[in-house]
Amino acid sequence: MKHHIVVLGAGYAGAYVAGTLARRLSPANTEITVVNAVPDFVQRMRLHQLATGQDIEAPKLADVFSGTGIRLRVARVAAVDPERQVVAVADADGGGELGYDTLLYALGSHGADHTVPGAAEYAFDVAARPSALRLRERLDSLDSLGRRGEGGRVVVVGDGLTGIETATEIAESRPGLSVALVARGELGGRLSAGARSHLRHACDRLGITVLEHTSVEAVEATRVLCADGTALASDATVWTAGFAVDPIAAAGGLEVTENGRIVVDRTMRSVSHPNIYAVGDSAYAIGDNGRPLPMSCASAGYTGRQAVEAIVGGLTGRKIAITRLVYTYNHISLGRRDGILQMVDDEGRAKPKYMGGRKPARIKAGILKMSLWATSHPTFGMPKRKHRLAAAPDATAEKAGRVEKARISGVYYIRNQES
Repeated sequence: MKHHIVVLGAGYAGAYVAGTLARRLSPANTEITVVNAVPDFVQRMRLHQLATGQDIEAPKLADVFSGTGIRLRVARVAAVDPERQVVAVADADGGGELGYDTLLYALGSHGADHTVPGAAEYAFDVAARPSALRLRERLDSLDSLGRRGEGGRVVVVGDGLTGIETATEIAESRPGLSVALVARGELGGRLSAGARSHLRHACDRLGITVLEHTSVEAVEATRVLCADGTALASDATVWTAGFAVDPIAAAGGLEVTENGRIVVDRTMRSVSHPNIYAVGDSAYAIGDNGRPLPMSCASAGYTGRQAVEAIVGGLTGRKIAITRLVYTYNHISLGRRDGILQMVDDEGRAKPKYMGGRKPARIKAGILKMSLWATSHPTFGMPKRKHRLAAAPDATAEKAGRVEKARISGVYYIRNQES
């Protein structure tokens, strides 16, 4: 029977790992299934741009994986059972179970902090494509109010990178709206003095009202209530103050942190279940500086590369290469024509050196374009010779197992050009 690798999630990390494994492992004795809740690849780093009305490409995953031999199952992951080595999935047909030999967990994170009353009911977020599109519809309706002279007020809660990018994007793309940014501490407090100054000038240029050292106690339909008694009128509240992971790993018995991230070793292997690997926001990984890697696209790339080396090395009997796990900069877009590139040291603190203006904006746009291209072309650089597993399975049992798995799980096949 073939060794079955199941990848949960086809975001930046999951799609990269699945495609790279397909490039490096022989289909003679391995098979790869990707489970994703939606049929498209979502450019999460650009969802704040989608919300403001920009056209953001969303390639079909069936097209992305075409010709790789990867199977795609469009379904929501409902549960993971490490003891039985199965994943429960739910879809329009009722779902089922997928058995695995190796599991790659890449379900990422989502908007959170709904412990604040009213945030879940009344606030928008840009952590997923459906919620970003809902915000887009709301901003469209507010724009029509602005054209009638009635204005429109947007309050962005949270001054992390997502909050800053969202506030500046809305202010630039929708100049008829009034935008306020609520910061728990000093605006850009994690940036260098020069970068903070650049950020303030950008907010002033875009007409963004910044409220620093302000905590939000509740969100209502038409206003945001702050701890100091301030009530901010709001026609659209955007919540970017927290991110969380699904409780699936914790419910399955994996060792996780308090916020549900899977604790992994240096090779991205679960410390409690050795045939499970975690990457991206789902993983609690310690970087080369001895500190946990932050939830970020950069971390997704580094953890993904390490997981690939560990899985390929472990299955083929080769030495597992140790790749870099670093975090060297923060890249912040401030609309389409401005940005900040902030270098950080080994302690994660901002260095005095930074870059601001059009150049970092162009650099980030290039990074986003490159990331999409790389994800959309998983067969690029496909080696002529792929690695077989250390112990090749019996061909007869392999064929029988493949048919049985297809019958039980209802997996949809993508044609393998090598078959």
